[in-house]
Amino acid sequence: MSDKQVINENQIQETIKKYDKTERTRDLKGNLKKLVSIIAIAMALYHLYTSWHGTPTAIIHRSIHVSFMLVLIFFLYPMSSKENVFTKFIDALFIVASIIPYVYLKTNFHEIVNRAGMPTSIDILVGILLVILVLEAGRRVTGLVLPVLAVIFLLYGLTGNLLSGYFSHKGFSIPEIIEYMYLTTEGIFGTPIGVSAQYLILFVIFGSFLLKSGVGDFITEIALAIAGDKRGGPAQVAVLSSALMGSVNGSAVANVVTTGTFTIPLMKKIGYTPEFAGGVEAAASTGGQILPPVMGAAAFIMAEILGVKYVNIMYAAIIPALLYYFGVFITVYFRAVRMDLRGLDKKDLPSLSKIFKEKFFLLIPLIVLVYLLVKGYTPTFAAFFGILLTVPVSWLTPKNKMNLSKILEALESGAKGSLSVAVTCAVVGIVVGISTLTGLGSKIAGAIISLSGGNLFLTLVFTMIACIILGVGMPSIPAYLLTANMAVPALLKLGVKPFVSHFFVFYYAMLANITPPVALAAYAAAGISGGDMYKTGLEGFKLAIAGFIVPFMYVYNPVLLGIGSNAVSIITSLVTALIGVTFVASSFEGYLLKPLNNIERVLMMIAGLLLMKPGGLTDLIGIVIGAGVLLFQLGKRKAFDR
Repeated sequence: MSDKQVINENQIQETIKKYDKTERTRDLKGNLKKLVSIIAIAMALYHLYTSWHGTPTAIIHRSIHVSFMLVLIFFLYPMSSKENVFTKFIDALFIVASIIPYVYLKTNFHEIVNRAGMPTSIDILVGILLVILVLEAGRRVTGLVLPVLAVIFLLYGLTGNLLSGYFSHKGFSIPEIIEYMYLTTEGIFGTPIGVSAQYLILFVIFGSFLLKSGVGDFITEIALAIAGDKRGGPAQVAVLSSALMGSVNGSAVANVVTTGTFTIPLMKKIGYTPEFAGGVEAAASTGGQILPPVMGAAAFIMAEILGVKYVNIMYAAIIPALLYYFGVFITVYFRAVRMDLRGLDKKDLPSLSKIFKEKFFLLIPLIVLVYLLVKGYTPTFAAFFGILLTVPVSWLTPKNKMNLSKILEALESGAKGSLSVAVTCAVVGIVVGISTLTGLGSKIAGAIISLSGGNLFLTLVFTMIACIILGVGMPSIPAYLLTANMAVPALLKLGVKPFVSHFFVFYYAMLANITPPVALAAYAAAGISGGDMYKTGLEGFKLAIAGFIVPFMYVYNPVLLGIGSNAVSIITSLVTALIGVTFVASSFEGYLLKPLNNIERVLMMIAGLLLMKPGGLTDLIGIVIGAGVLLFQLGKRKAFDR
């Protein structure tokens, strides 16, 4: 590896750490670094082994996952920015204590099962220890917001009997709450951490193996070959490469930094402002979390909650993801035409046929993964087989050949990459557990319906706002889980199908990454482009505007999720939606064939929204309005040409 590559990789890591709390780890050295590497590799190997041979009892498997997670977090994430002998001593205590909940549960498992509902004092003490460890680990990795929210919920569980009115409940004692959190699969060891232990860590490891095998460079080369010479070429390259890369790694900020270090300077070079270049990268990278086949971690959790196969989530996500990325593409195109920006010189770009001829086999693991999922195999098996296949495939390119050293690096990187997801799931388990125990979720659903007066549109708006507000202070997974637990029941009561309700919440939880005032993906992009953070966030928001409208579309028209439909209705809905997205993008960008005046922009927005709403009459009116503006633009262009 050249010195230039090393510098670039170091810059990438520094930028990720600056904008993503979950990546602010210690720089360990010597024997301590080796020890952490061994633990991380052991964690990855354990999950690979159980994915093939089967897992132990659910609560035992999840407790092993949590103990591995806690030990690595207390090694890697400092207590504070200023470390001293005392903080290091506390870390050592935390590391030892992290093993206790699993060891106690494992050695006393049969006794605990036999006395279910009658916990001993030691049960409670170990449970309290686990809660403290999870909250502190969550604070170190994600910041204060999520752990503080969990503490508030714990206090609500304890003191609900002291409240009066709608949100009061009978109140639960400390032993009752701790037993629910520690000794059942409803609290910390609930569904979120179960999905993390069963599926998510394997897909993170799979993504790590793909990147080590050279897929990242392959994706960038494909994007350059396809879109590099088009109008605003580097921006189209950013959209395409970030979409493909984001689907593999599932992290918006990491995706921005990984692909943005290459695409953002190219965009600035041909004339895009730093803010627009950063906005393009942020919008494209965020969309990767909603793009099949891998998508973001929340998609796997959604499949588990709904009790459906992950492949069903993949199928349903195809059209919404297509609409999202089409909206970004067409907005970039309008901006390029308006600014008269050209693409890159074709002679400087790689040949698509040559790339595929030399490296097509790098896509084999991903293709096999999709095939196995479509054929009905479990995500666990598909990810396991994909990981195994990546190694021999990499041997076909000497530059990226995965030897033992690279395999161990990929295992270590995958385990470490899963920590932020795992600890988030564990902390959210506390919140969801209390909500279930106290019935808070159904009460909040009732309050939302009451506030909206039973109006579906207002309920959707309130739910969207709740997702975005939660996404301001925490990662997309807890934002999704919390709103799914509290707002989805309200949508269900108003007749929205479970599948559609969860998809609605899922989308807005992901889009919080580019929603001002705190748009982490946009801020990371601004760090690379040198542009203003808030203007970059606004540009990213505008580029992704279709993504903010699409969820409303499939609530009113579930055909877009493939529900209760045939091929004709799907194609018709898709075509009208694509035209609608084009009109909305034109309105926001202020350009169609020529610059739009204010009246034309308003008309194009109305036409776009009408086309995005299902119904023959609305589609007809939208087409007529849009066609009228288009004809008027044609007339203006002919007059100008004369």
